[in-house]
Amino acid sequence: MGVAAQVDDEQVKLWNGAAGRAWVETREVLEGMFRPLEELLVQAVSDAAASRVLDIGCGTGATTFAVAQLLRQQGHCTGIDISEPMIAAARARAEREGRPVSFICADAQTYPFAPASFDMIISRLGVMFFADPVQAFANLRRAARPDAALRFIAWRGAAENPFMTTAEQAAKPLLPDLPARRPDAPGQFGLADRKRVENILEDSGWDAIAIEPVDVALGFPASQLARYVSWLGPVGTMLQAMEEPRRTQVIETVRGAFDRYIHGNDIRFTAVCWMVAARAPAKTAHG
Repeated sequence: MGVAAQVDDEQVKLWNGAAGRAWVETREVLEGMFRPLEELLVQAVSDAAASRVLDIGCGTGATTFAVAQLLRQQGHCTGIDISEPMIAAARARAEREGRPVSFICADAQTYPFAPASFDMIISRLGVMFFADPVQAFANLRRAARPDAALRFIAWRGAAENPFMTTAEQAAKPLLPDLPARRPDAPGQFGLADRKRVENILEDSGWDAIAIEPVDVALGFPASQLARYVSWLGPVGTMLQAMEEPRRTQVIETVRGAFDRYIHGNDIRFTAVCWMVAARAPAKTAHG
């Protein structure tokens, strides 16, 4: 198995296992927390006057539904994600609410989209996990109509987002087997390097690349902190398989490390991200 194929297999197992279950379990918390980022992308769709939108790494579909609400009968939004649990949750909501959206459970890196079928491609923190980013963005470019817009939000570096690594730092003494983050590897901070992002998009055939920093205030109810800690991130993944009383010990230790982010009844922090824009060539060469 090649390196890219092995990495891709790891991502499939992760998002169809512990990580996928965690996002479904905590979706109300996460959807509320990330709504300001969602709103940035909905505004971008509105500004572009797009009508056929593809949402990459859509998860449980919050951004897909928000775009569909914007488009109403004047367009259509399709979400794609590799996680069966998350896509199942998204489809259940679509059926329950009678929403005109579509969901695909597949890897956007290799999925055979109909050529030139979308006039905008978006993602809220969903494009950092590709095993071969150039192949993935080339595949998305082929799915884009000539002159279609690409807009995605990705995390900048771990050092600039201390909230996102607080649990790992606090849990290290108790969890010596906690996996270390690898710079530029598929994962949360896989697109932190601005020049690397630019090179990926250039090599995959996108034009008019613009990468701008965005710092966005996020938060969620402090009453949900234990739930957040016990399900999400590398620590949450390990906790899912951990037995008592060790599990409770880790959760209590990690919860205390978040005290500096508690403001009254809320957890508040800043998401330090990139807003990336690009455009498909006016004339595309498919293949």
